[in-house]
Amino acid sequence: MTGADIDGVVAVARSAFPEHFEARACFEERLALFPEGCFVLDRDGQVAGYLIAYPWPRGAIPPLNSALGALPPSIEDVYLHDLAFAPEARGQGHARPIVQRLVEEMRGRGARRIALVSVNGTRGFWQAMGFAPVAGDEALSRKLESYGEGACYMVRELQGVEL
Repeated sequence: MTGADIDGVVAVARSAFPEHFEARACFEERLALFPEGCFVLDRDGQVAGYLIAYPWPRGAIPPLNSALGALPPSIEDVYLHDLAFAPEARGQGHARPIVQRLVEEMRGRGARRIALVSVNGTRGFWQAMGFAPVAGDEALSRKLESYGEGACYMVRELQGVEL
């Protein structure tokens, strides 16, 4: 992902997450803070999908539509903030390769696990990608409520079997 991709990323995010839309500044900041975890699916010069991940403390969920300010110094834990595709790019097998690329990149940087919040009924999808539900404390459970019904905190250990 580059700065020139941000408009396309915002458009894809708007279509994929209408209930949890985040401002352009959030995407710009995440790219600036950790470009190593920002990827786009380019189709004929247009952004058709994106993935954004960055170091974040285990068991914590970054606030939606808010600036992060800074990232933790350790890359041991990575948070997969978003994976989204434009409607015309969904269901075409793009997810597994980009998630695997993230796994390889983060493993190469010393990360031990990747966490995410499953929303919109995607728990089975993420389980197929090697993520497992993790019970959190009361504070985490309260934060998950803001993501909608069925939101689930999930983790993929990076020392496990490849998909």
